[in-house]
Amino acid sequence: MPHKFNADRRDKIAKQKYQVTNWPAYNEGLRQRGDLTIWVKDEALFLWTARRRTSRGGQPKYADLAITLCLTLRVVYGLALRQTQGLMRSVAALMGSILPCLTSPPCLAGAKGWRCRRQSPEPQHQVRSIWSSARASGWKTSTKTKAKRKRWRKLHLGLNLVSGEIVCSDLTADDVGDPTALPGLLDQIGGPVEKFIADGAYDGTPTRDLLATRFGEIVEVIILPPKTAVASPQSVLVPPVRDRHIAEIQTKGRMAWQKSSGYNKCSRAETQMGRWKAVIGAKLKARHFDNEKTEAKIGVRVLNRMTELGRPKFERLHEKCSG
Repeated sequence: MPHKFNADRRDKIAKQKYQVTNWPAYNEGLRQRGDLTIWVKDEALFLWTARRRTSRGGQPKYADLAITLCLTLRVVYGLALRQTQGLMRSVAALMGSILPCLTSPPCLAGAKGWRCRRQSPEPQHQVRSIWSSARASGWKTSTKTKAKRKRWRKLHLGLNLVSGEIVCSDLTADDVGDPTALPGLLDQIGGPVEKFIADGAYDGTPTRDLLATRFGEIVEVIILPPKTAVASPQSVLVPPVRDRHIAEIQTKGRMAWQKSSGYNKCSRAETQMGRWKAVIGAKLKARHFDNEKTEAKIGVRVLNRMTELGRPKFERLHEKCSG
């Protein structure tokens, strides 16, 4: 947002400089991201085989933990399915264990029904839901022509700006709007939300009513009003939050409102999306939509684990004025 409003004078604005204040701890966290012991635990090898079911039907070969582990290593090290299978074989051999039934990759067989739900009793201080497009490997057939083209997927992320953890996520088709995907994202949050920050795509009465219904009136909603936004008729008597934001933007300007309201913290969520594309990748490897959703969930687990290993702390450098 600041770049867009300052684009015409970008060359006259000095670039801010920052330094990392916890470099030793953050540097060690970067090393641990490639450590196999961080991702592969001893209990994973003992819980590799699924429990035998007592009801009628086929018997599962692999436990959910085994499937999750294979998919996690695939995302972390950027491997294909069979290369992931070979990696697990070598890890098991080094740990002195024998993994059964590794004649075929287990990832595709179990990825479709993979589920993950986050339950947390702690309040989510600031949650930001954004979307970004990523080219998927699914194919779409046009009704007018016989040519096939790749479809785009939208990745919706909800970020806790205090801990840096991704608390909710969803992968949808390109025709699903942000407000439409919001109820499913909020279902993944186990605790209350004190503050909700989002861009202008979420502006509207349905979003605000949904947040008030889910979290009560205590939730602070900060949504960027569009340029053409006007105050409601009842703003004279008891102006709602949206009308107060519009009035402040008209009085002080959009940049001053971003700083006073805290909307400028949205840049952290945009940074998280850039981090996703740098660490996880900008493309999806799965070919079916259900498996693509599973791949996105695994990516969330990987990024959250890397965040736990260590986050950089920045400090702004102030230039000394020469006398």
